[in-house]
Amino acid sequence: MGPPEKKPTVKPLVWLGDSLEVVRSFPPPVRDEIGFGLYQAQTGNKHVNAKPLKGLGTGILEIVSDYRGDTFRAVYMVRLATKVYVLHAFQKKSKRGVATPKPEIELVKHRLKRAVELHSQQEG
Repeated sequence: MGPPEKKPTVKPLVWLGDSLEVVRSFPPPVRDEIGFGLYQAQTGNKHVNAKPLKGLGTGILEIVSDYRGDTFRAVYMVRLATKVYVLHAFQKKSKRGVATPKPEIELVKHRLKRAVELHSQQEG
């Protein structure tokens, strides 16, 4: 008999702003995909539909979930070692282009700054 299997360390999720309420409002298949992606982030892995969000530095990712012609996104940060911060979740309305709309990016930047402040207060 070999050694017992080691359970993965699961980092806590910290939801900023209305991100939890927004994810809860998504259709069930989207909630499942985003939830699984965030769980993978909590265990140090990366979901197949997670990709870096450009322009915000390292450790900021988004999960993109397409469902019935609509696109849903959840943006999270893994840059701070002990927690996964969910910065924003939204349904992308524009049918043109793949870029994240500027107002969404501004909100992510604001919540990113808040996450860093919260983290330094709690860890410091």
